[in-house]
Amino acid sequence: MKKYIILALLLSFTISLVGQQKKISIDEIYKSNPFRAKSVWGLTSMKDGIHYSALVNRGTAVVKYSYESGDAVDTLFKVSDFNVEEIKGISNYSFNDDESKVVFYINYERIYRRSFYADYYVYDLNDHKLMKVTQEGRERLATLSPDGTKVAFLRDNNLFIRDLLSEDIIQITEDGERNKIINGAPDWVYEEEFGYNQAFDWSPNGKYIAYCKFDESAVKKFALLKYKGLAPEYEQNKLYPEVYDFKYPKAGEDNSVVTVHAYNLDSKETKAMEVGEETDVYFPRIFWTKKEDVLSIVRLNRLQNHMDILYANAASGSAEVVYSEDNKYYIDQPPYENLTFIDEDNFIIMSEEDGYNHIYLYNTATKEKSQISKGEYDVVSYYGYNPDNDMVYYSSTEEGPIYRTVYMVKTNGKKKKKLSEQIGSNRAAFSSNYKYYINYYSSSNTPTYVTLHNEKGKQIRVLEDNAGIKETIKEYAIQPKEFKTFETSEGVKLNYWIIKPVGFEEGKSYPLVMTQYSGPNSQQVVDRWGIDWVQVLASEGFVVACVDPRGTGGRGEEFRKMTYKELGKYETIDQIEAAKYFGGLDFIDKDKIGIYGWSYGGFMALNCMTQGADYFNTGIAVAPVTNWRYYDNIYTERFMRKPQDNADGYDNNSPIKHAEKLKGNLLIVHGLADDNVHPQNTFEMTEALVQANKQFDMAIYTNRNHSIYGGNTRYHLFTKMVNYFVKNLKTE
Repeated sequence: MKKYIILALLLSFTISLVGQQKKISIDEIYKSNPFRAKSVWGLTSMKDGIHYSALVNRGTAVVKYSYESGDAVDTLFKVSDFNVEEIKGISNYSFNDDESKVVFYINYERIYRRSFYADYYVYDLNDHKLMKVTQEGRERLATLSPDGTKVAFLRDNNLFIRDLLSEDIIQITEDGERNKIINGAPDWVYEEEFGYNQAFDWSPNGKYIAYCKFDESAVKKFALLKYKGLAPEYEQNKLYPEVYDFKYPKAGEDNSVVTVHAYNLDSKETKAMEVGEETDVYFPRIFWTKKEDVLSIVRLNRLQNHMDILYANAASGSAEVVYSEDNKYYIDQPPYENLTFIDEDNFIIMSEEDGYNHIYLYNTATKEKSQISKGEYDVVSYYGYNPDNDMVYYSSTEEGPIYRTVYMVKTNGKKKKKLSEQIGSNRAAFSSNYKYYINYYSSSNTPTYVTLHNEKGKQIRVLEDNAGIKETIKEYAIQPKEFKTFETSEGVKLNYWIIKPVGFEEGKSYPLVMTQYSGPNSQQVVDRWGIDWVQVLASEGFVVACVDPRGTGGRGEEFRKMTYKELGKYETIDQIEAAKYFGGLDFIDKDKIGIYGWSYGGFMALNCMTQGADYFNTGIAVAPVTNWRYYDNIYTERFMRKPQDNADGYDNNSPIKHAEKLKGNLLIVHGLADDNVHPQNTFEMTEALVQANKQFDMAIYTNRNHSIYGGNTRYHLFTKMVNYFVKNLKTE
């Protein structure tokens, strides 16, 4: 009897405690947000490896600090010293090789995801001279030469050099033209899918500038309408919307023809590199090697299942293939993204040769390739190579797919050492000589915890513990994520997390919202900090769960690439299996299951609401792809090949084809200025629903891009989505 009395008292105390805590609302998430973890960011390691610099006081000064003590040792410059009215604060900066000069920019204006225009300045830290790069308006990508005597930049799709001593400007290219020729910067699809913004680079001795030329003449345009809205810059669209067009190659369509060039500053001559006769290929990166005046060029075939690395002589243009790799599926980005040249003959490269993403050492002279990291886990981040101790630094999923752990290991695979101490999500940022590193740790229950360590892993000091957030969350009824695994009817084990509603009671059934992304090599089921709108759903009485289906990352190549040529098929099967599994749990109402997703996740939400109509009652799809025929060719063909060669793979897994199967409540959301997943996707889907006589709800956001942010937009959107699930799923 005493036991039952104690249990009753404990239950009463728990319910009372929950009642005293605040429920999280959309206001907390998208207005005040007291749960946003502080961090340590914007640090630039100085060349000596024992100091770093950082922007302080809202970009009004750059200060030099000691890694060891954290003390400020020098103020490199303050904008108040310039006495230039337009410089009120800088956005970012970078040094030349000996750190005698710095280039910085102001008046940042975004173009696409990574690209932007800005006003650039160069400041001499020795003689305290300030120079504006040009007086002709905003530029792109201003970059100092290694010796700091010159600065290269882009304007109007052409590449220029300014001599900082004579102040003369040399125009390297003359043929730049919008929607036709781009010199020194990638086109839209390269920027988005190969993940970079700058396509030119100074040689280490400053003698050459290598650059890529993108001829997008044959690429078809896509047009978006931009309305007046509330943005002052769109006032001219008051009566007649602006037609904004840009080159966007969809799946199966023509790409830019890319060529690689080297400009010689002494002779003022440009030499084209001999990259091969085939033009329907990709050049996702160029790098200068350790060999004098030798440029490394990465070349991918159109299907992205064969990669070559070429060494090109900048003087003659002659090139040879020094490395090749094939994959039965496709070659993903890491191989060339982390290319590290150790000396004239050796470089470090990533590869999935043994079925997992690992680090390799390759000798171009002997053609020997040796594996550095080994095991049934994926390396997810490569941090670099230290020539002083022959160590490579990285993070991996060795402790489990939902975790990230930092390691170091010799290039011969020996003397491996775990550097991060706590299990959860760890990432590291190393000083230039690897003498120090900053570790960023978090878990689902621990806000970001930032520590400084020496080269042996010993903790020197805590940089940020987010103690304030730990106190704040005690005031709120925050529901913990439980990480689990279930097995599908096909015998596939899938990872998931689940959150139970505030005030959860045994014996009661609750509605469920499944949130997911599900895209290739993505992961949502990761043990890391983050309090977002799912906690609002929990406070509204929902169970919330997230499942990583087949095709997602952290579990090796076969799991990751099994969706090849059939994007959406197996992911949809797995999410439907998850709905069946959750519906079988005694605390979930199987007739009240909803699903949400954004972008690829929106594609999946639509597939689940149609192909899984018997299991999903309500769905929300934000900025969804609705047929991969409408998306760009680099991303899509990597996983699907061309639609001309895989029509069924494209169409059978398109939710448009399954529109007539819809039974439940559906909300589709899109931004009208989405340059990534075009509104076309939503409009074609809704037309199919109309013709199938299926009712749906829709929300459109004026002049908003793929992220749908700005002003009150996110608050409005997430309020709408919470209300939609409450209205259609909440049990009385």
